[in-house]
Amino acid sequence: MKSQTIHTPTADQIRRAPKVVLHDHLDGGLRPGTVVDLARENGYRALPHGDADKLGSWFREAADSGSLERYLETFAHTVGVMQTEDALRRVAAECAEDLAADGVVYAEVRYAPEQHLEGGLTLEQVVEAVNAGFREGERRAKENGHRIRVGALLTAMRHAARSLEIAELANRYRDSGVVGFDIAGAEAGYPPTRHLDAFEFLKRENNHFTIHAGEAFGLPSIWQAIQWCGADRLGHGVRIIDDIEVADDGTVKLGRLAAYVRDKRIPLELCPTSNLQTGAVGSYADHPIGLLRKLHFRVTVNTDNRLMSGTTMSREFEHLVETFDYTLDEMQWFTVNAMKSAFIPFDERVAMIDDVIKPGYASLKAEWLFR
Repeated sequence: MKSQTIHTPTADQIRRAPKVVLHDHLDGGLRPGTVVDLARENGYRALPHGDADKLGSWFREAADSGSLERYLETFAHTVGVMQTEDALRRVAAECAEDLAADGVVYAEVRYAPEQHLEGGLTLEQVVEAVNAGFREGERRAKENGHRIRVGALLTAMRHAARSLEIAELANRYRDSGVVGFDIAGAEAGYPPTRHLDAFEFLKRENNHFTIHAGEAFGLPSIWQAIQWCGADRLGHGVRIIDDIEVADDGTVKLGRLAAYVRDKRIPLELCPTSNLQTGAVGSYADHPIGLLRKLHFRVTVNTDNRLMSGTTMSREFEHLVETFDYTLDEMQWFTVNAMKSAFIPFDERVAMIDDVIKPGYASLKAEWLFR
């Protein structure tokens, strides 16, 4: 039985708790109504439904297939309506607003500029439109009583050949709202080592990058991302569990790769609901996050794609609280992990932890005194 000071947090407390998300895709978090509006405004006629509620349900059902490839197909529609500056600004602004309303105080949101050129935009116009949207969303959130800071991660698609170009783009905008670089897309058949020139460039420029690895593919993907490419963080990284043995008596043995990831404090951008949808795990109870937390890996909690997964940061934590009996203390631990792992300067990360995150959780933990 928990004492009153470590009670199970309520849904309202989870929503009000300061949260940090490092793995959230801009094209995976649109409001269904916005998709409908933009499709109508821009002449996009391929939507499966013109009704916002039905469309939202379609996205979740189509993504809930157990296949990463099928999951990725749903993005054709969101990317399809994000081909103008106005559309990109609107989507980015609403993203910041929605995250802030959910209690997120710091977010790194990723998108692939190369996927938004069909309407004639340049890569630079795409980045500037999204950055403008994030700043507008931050302002609107503040007007509504919420504080949030959003940084952009520019993503290159691992099946394409523009990674060096996108890495150079991320470097040019590193002082204008872009905090790092990423590669994404189907892992099987497209190893991160295909993009070594991009990663070598970023390392020479002292810039930050994360790599989607260890989601649908296994340990080789993680090993290459870290040892060949030099990733600062692992996007997902859930398959690191394949290098951990748990004996019948409960003793745990870490393989060399898992031990390296833990010892080097390499952050894992875990996305529980998304992992269920893509078949990486079978249930929340089976998700490696529980064991990885006990083993003190640098675990973070993330949304991945809020539209396709029908999720928010609060919902992710609600599932974890229900499944693993977590308290506000565990929520704070995950949140501080994420803030430590962010791609902004060290002094700013420390200030966010000491002046925003810890006081926020302390206030929530004290609420039982005033009931």
